[in-house]
Parts: sequence; C-alpha cells; structure tokens
Amino acid sequence: MKSRNMVVMLLCWMLSWSFSPSAALIATLQIPASDSLNLEMGSVKFSTPEFNIELLKSSQTVLGLHPASEPDFDFTPGNLLSRRKKAGFYHLGDINFKLKAPGDKEWSSYSSAASRKDVREIASSDEYVLAASDLSPLFPENTPVKINRYWENHDGNIVLRFEFKNISKKTLEIGALGIPMIFNNNLSGKSLDEAHSENVFFDPYIGKDAGYLQVIRLKGSGPVLLVVPYGDSPFEAYNPLLDDPTRRGITFEGFHEWMIHSKAYAETEWKDATPWNEPTSLILKPGKTHSCGVKFLLADSVQKIEKTLAENKRPVAVGIPGYVLPQDVNADLFLKYDRKVKKIQIEPDGALKITKKENTPNGWQKYTINGLKWGRARLTVVYADGLQQTINYKVIKSEEQVVADNGHFLTTEQWFDKQNDLFDRSPSVITYDYETKQKVTQNSRAWICGLGDEGGSGAWLNAIMKQFVEPNKKEVAKLENFIQQTLWGGIQYNEGKLKYGVRKSMFYYQPDSMPAGTYSSDVNFGTWAAWDKEHAMSVGRSYNYPHVAAAHWVMYRLSRNYEGLVTQKNWDWYLLNAYQTSMAMVELAPYYAQFGQMEGSVFIHILEDLKTEGLWEYARKLEGKMKERADHWATLNYPFGSEMPWDSTGQEEVYMWSDYFGLDDKAETTLKAILAYMPTIPHWAYNGNARRYWDFLYGGKLSRVERQIHHYGSGLNAIPVLKEYRENPDNLYLLRVGYGGVLGTLSNITQDGFAPCAFHSFPSTLKNDGISGDYGPGFYGYAVNSSTFITHDEEFGWLAFGGNINVDNGVVNVELTTAAKSRVFISPLKLWLTLEAGEFESVFYNQNNGEVSFELKEANDFTPKAYLKIESYGDSEPKPESYSKNARNLYEIKLQDSPLKVNLN
Repeated sequence: MKSRNMVVMLLCWMLSWSFSPSAALIATLQIPASDSLNLEMGSVKFSTPEFNIELLKSSQTVLGLHPASEPDFDFTPGNLLSRRKKAGFYHLGDINFKLKAPGDKEWSSYSSAASRKDVREIASSDEYVLAASDLSPLFPENTPVKINRYWENHDGNIVLRFEFKNISKKTLEIGALGIPMIFNNNLSGKSLDEAHSENVFFDPYIGKDAGYLQVIRLKGSGPVLLVVPYGDSPFEAYNPLLDDPTRRGITFEGFHEWMIHSKAYAETEWKDATPWNEPTSLILKPGKTHSCGVKFLLADSVQKIEKTLAENKRPVAVGIPGYVLPQDVNADLFLKYDRKVKKIQIEPDGALKITKKENTPNGWQKYTINGLKWGRARLTVVYADGLQQTINYKVIKSEEQVVADNGHFLTTEQWFDKQNDLFDRSPSVITYDYETKQKVTQNSRAWICGLGDEGGSGAWLNAIMKQFVEPNKKEVAKLENFIQQTLWGGIQYNEGKLKYGVRKSMFYYQPDSMPAGTYSSDVNFGTWAAWDKEHAMSVGRSYNYPHVAAAHWVMYRLSRNYEGLVTQKNWDWYLLNAYQTSMAMVELAPYYAQFGQMEGSVFIHILEDLKTEGLWEYARKLEGKMKERADHWATLNYPFGSEMPWDSTGQEEVYMWSDYFGLDDKAETTLKAILAYMPTIPHWAYNGNARRYWDFLYGGKLSRVERQIHHYGSGLNAIPVLKEYRENPDNLYLLRVGYGGVLGTLSNITQDGFAPCAFHSFPSTLKNDGISGDYGPGFYGYAVNSSTFITHDEEFGWLAFGGNINVDNGVVNVELTTAAKSRVFISPLKLWLTLEAGEFESVFYNQNNGEVSFELKEANDFTPKAYLKIESYGDSEPKPESYSKNARNLYEIKLQDSPLKVNLN
C-alpha cells in the first residue's frame, strides 16, 4: 500500500460499487481551442526574505510560489502548467469582474483567464515593484476600464495588487470583483505519500476586512500560507470557479475566488440564497482609479496562524466555545487588534446579545455573547480606523433540546412501518426528504433507501446513537423492534456461513424477479448505483460494519446501565453481537478492512467493555485482529486510505488504535493531517469543519462536488483531536478545533429536529441539503464526544466548553449544558469523569486546595443508580467519598429524589 497510486485505488473503488463513469461524478473537460500561454517566452524569478516567486513572462501569472525556507515546495499547481496553459484555466494573478453603466439592464462579465494573449509589461522605478503589466490585451477593445496588475515586495511579503481605471465617460458600477485563489489542491494521479508531501488544502475566513485564506499542506507541517486583504479588499464572499476546465471530482474539489464585491451575483445567480456578508459594489467615476489586492504571509505552523496575523496587525477573533451557540450558553468572544472597537452591529436585529467585559492582561477585548433567536446571525465589529470584521454565528436551541427534537423526528416522521414491504425494511428509521416531507423509499442509489452504506444507514444510526446521549423509553422500544426484526436477520445475516456479515443494501433493482409496479417510473434506475440483488446482498464493504457494531454496542450500554429500558434481549447478547460484528468485518470484508473505518473508534469501546465484563477470551481475539491492522498502518507513511483515493474518515480510527498500541509517531502524523483539513476559523460553518467535498454525490439530494459544511467528518475527526487534548490539556488550540467539530454536528439540525447530511457551501445555495443521507456517522462522533471541558488559559482565564462557568473565591463552578451531561474533563487536574448512567448537574473545582465535587441529577424511572468512571491523565486519581467500585470497576452511586452532592478526595 505504501506506493499504491491513487488512480489504482480509485479503480478499485469503482469496481466495489459497480461503477461506470458519469457526468454526475466528473465534469466534462472543455478546453478552448483558441489561444494559450506563451511558455516559450520563459519566466522570471524574484526572491524576498519570505518567498521565492516565479512569474511567466507572457502573462505575469504565477508559475511557482515557494516559501524561502522550503524552496522546492510550491503552493501553486505549477507542475500542471503544461496541461493548464490554454485559455479558460485560472492561474494565480488572474482577475474576474462584472460591471455596468447607468441604463444597462444586465451586468457585463470579464475575466483575464478568458484570453491568454501576452500582457504588456509596465516599467516601474519603484523599488518595491517586482513586476507590473497592463492587462488590456486580455479584454475586448471596448472594455470601459483599464487594469494594471502589480507584483510587489512589502517587507519581505508578496503583494498582488490591481489598479482599475475608468477610461469611459460614464460612471461605472463594479458589481463583482474576484481574485482567483489558485493553489495546488489537485490530488489526481498522486499516491498518498505524494499528495501529503506536495498538495495543499485551503480554508476561508469570509470575514470582510479581517478575512483571510489559509493554505496548508496535507501533511499538516511546514510553513502555512496566509492570504490577507491589501488595501480596500474585503473578503466578502467565496465563489467556486466552476468554469475552470480542470476536472472536478473525488480527487479535485475545484478552485475558488476571493470576492471583494458580490452584488452582481447576489442579484442574479445567488438571488435565492442568504449571503454570509452584505453584498456590495464599487462606484467608479470617469477618470478615477481604484486599487485592490491581497498580501501573502507565512506562518511557521498551523497553530501559529493567529499569532502571525496579530504580528502583521491583522484583527484576530477567538470565540469560546466556538460559533455554534446554544441558547442556554454564555459564550465568550475575544478580539485582538491595535484599534478600539467603535461599534458592533447584530443582524438580524435581536438575534444576539453582546456584553462588554474587562480586557485581558495583554489587551484582548472581551465580550460575552448570548444567542437569542434561532438561526444564522452576523456580528459586524467596526473598529476605530473603519475596518469591519464580520463573525458568523449559528444560534441553536440548547443541546439537550436539539437532541431531543432530533430523536423525536427520527422515530416519528422518519419511522418506516409498512407491513409486507417487499424489501423487508420495516420497521426502521429510513432516509427522509425534508423538502417533500416524505420518506425516501425508492432512489436511483440503492443504499439511500436500502438502509445501507452511510447514506442509508445514517438515519437509523442517528436514532440509535441519540439513545446513547439521551435515552427515551418509547424511542428505545421502537429501536429494539428495528434491531430484532430488520437489522438482525436482514441488514445483518443471522445464520449460515455469512452470519454476522452486513449487507450493502436491503433495497435493490431487480425488475425481472419483482411484481409489476414495484419500481417507480419517476426514478432513473439505469445507473451503476441501482444495485441488483446480488450486489445489494454482498458483505464485502467493511464500512457498513461499524454502523451495525455501534447499534449493538449502544443497546448493550442501555441494557447494562439502566433498569427496564431494554427488554427484548439481555446485555450480553448485544455485547457479543457487537464483538462478532467487529470480527466479521475483518474476516468477511478483509480488503477494505485494512483501512481506517469511519466510526472505527467503536471497536475500541467494544474492546474496553469486553475487558470490563471479564470476557477476556473475546477481548484478546479482538485486540489481536486490531493489532494486525495497526501494525500494517505502522508500515505506511500516511495510512489514511479508504475506498476513495483520499479521505478524511480513516484518520479517526487510525489515530485511536495508534494511540492505544503506543504507536506515537503514527498518532502524531495522523493528528497533523487532521489539523491540516480541520481549521479553527471565526465562522460557524468552517470552524471545526473537517474537509468533505464529494459525499453530496452519494448521500445528498443536490448532487455535486462541493465543500460540505459539517458533514460527518466534523464529528468523527473531533474524536482524535479531543483525545489528544486530554493528553495535552495546555493546548487550547486542540480544544477549540475539536469542540468546533462537536457542536458543528448539531448546527444543521432544523427547529423541528430534522438532521440533513450537510449544509451546502456554494454561495448560490447556502442551505441544508434536502435529505438526511449520511448524517448518522457524524452524530456518532457527537454522541461519544459530548463532554464538558473546564480549563484555564493564561490570557483568557477560566473557560468552559459545554457549560456555564462562575468563579467565586477561588472555587470554579460549572453548570453543564451538553445534551448527555455525562462527561467532564478538568484540565488543570487532567481528570476525566464519566457517567455510564446518570447526569451531572454541576461540577466544582477548588483551585486553592485542588478539591473536586459535583452534583448528580435526581433518579428517574429507569436510572436509579449512577455509575461513575474516574480516569486521570495525571499522577493521582481521586476517589468519591462513601462509595466503592462494583465488579465492573465503576463507582456505584444510588441516586435520590433530589440532586446529590458527591465529594472527591
């Protein structure tokens, strides 16, 4: 696998899905037959203390942009120039704009990439100008503006600047102005080693004057490129360049442009969407000139991005616990800039409440933020120098209520209970179309309506994992029926040589063996994804197994730790089925089992519970199988393969097993890769949002290659990030990233509880996808990660993630606001408290003497006892007064009719 080419992996993936290429997957390559870059003219190179930059002489666009510290690494796709030299392909240095004059009914569009005629070089005596050109040859002769482009050296940093001059006799309105951000994110034809070494991903902070783009190598180490505004160039919108002919697909997400003005788009292509920022335009009078551009900075590492921004006098915002804001949470916002805040605007009016607090010791301006109205909200900070910074929040109900609404929706609106269903899918929680308000019982992708794959298992997995967080007796009863009647013996074979194997789908397209009228004439079943019965019954896709294993494991936990909640089978039946499912994955689906699985951390939970129950023979066998997989990963430089050429799901399990078996170098490599594609950014949509960009094709309704907002990668990748934080609690960056992923998982759930597969990032859409699809794996990540973190930062003071904090006379008191209220990590003590049953009401930490105490909520009908697990990442492990451990090594605490106070000593 070490040298496996990504193209070969793609072919294997195609075969596993009975794949036939289609236009839905990869856009048709259209190369204009007209002009192309004049490569024979050669290039010119410039060096600054920070960068080496190479420009083509013919176009003065970038051939290479290299950090001076690593001159062999290129942030741009210069190695693809021979394939991207034709007109229509974008390069760094291009410009797009739309304009109109008074009386014009429509906007006229212009792009420097549309033509590849040679530009006119401009001589300059300014010592900071590296190269300058007149772009007039690239536009029609009657273009009413003249554009000059300048490459400049400003204190060692590169500046790309454009000057627009109105050469007409009319006042012009520039309604769209975009600078294409062309960096090397094309993974096509690369091995995983090559991709992690050579390629980058980039994430936007669409924050107007404070906005920036961060460009990070896949391996997560090395210098980070930061693109920031230069002059009057706010980052207003982020527009996909869908007209670039480069093939988009599972190895290439596509390029975007930095939009300085976007009014023209807002009036046309984006008119049905609510933009992140208020769309603007530029009025340019005859003879007047306007300058705009971007500056390129370098940060030493991912975790020093904010430090580098501050050092370059850029505004920095830090939101605690993030920018997804439950209505019962008192959030903090810290702002760092060398100008005072003049005013703060809130849109919609009354959506947020903001209160000024005392500044921090080093001058961070502190505010508390409360969410008042459900939905998207924008905070605009106006500084004394006129600079505007926008911070986009998503206000949600309390976590507890969001999860309760979700569980109710799943077990009512999405509950499929149709007697004599020809595909034996009843009863179940099935995929739901929120736009039509209907269950999806037929789809051209068999798994979507077949309870299989992530796109079909997502609904029932979501419903079962919800019970792990907030058990509800009526909902559990329905899900027991699903497991005993539909999953066991249906989705999962319960006898024969394939026993414990997991089918790819319950639904299939086999019209010659089904009654007439079985299949809808409104669905196109003539695609590779409409599996026949043989393909649907296959057990060879390992990625289906963790869903089933997780279902058994949750039911084991509910049966073992609560009284009367689970009635149809005993706890040991569920735990052993979880074990057998784990083993069957390796034995019946061995090829893909060599890769990390999404939700693969569930196998560690199963292993730990086997040990807890004293089932040592099963534990040894499971641990042995998993060790074989981990040993294989240890031989690879970047063991993150999957059925896709590159993926962001296997990292979760690879990290967890590497950490478990002490493979510290692989755990570190994995974590760095995660932090490369999972940023912390002052925007709810991108903060903690692990990169996913092709799963709308396989689990969505609006099917296209597009950066997905809080797809299941957010919740899954938060698992290793927060595990690493518990081992390194001084690293606040890890907590911010991981918690962004946790709350991001809840961000898209609607007011009535529907959970979509993801949110669409294209500015023409900016809304939830229409179907539930593969949301479930993300909620698994939320369920096993829902925790409260109490920490102290030298600059920001005492902070709570998942709770409201109060400090009085040295005593830190936190009231929990998570849905489960079952886990608390006290960072100064490296103390991890977990309830297998029961709920924390509040936690107290006396920083004067180190004592810890907590209040437990009262008993309910199925929770007479709390079961407490105490883990210490430090030197000592405190014990609760008056309570002892049971046979499972858990402290057993009898609950009362009122909150119970427990002290640790």
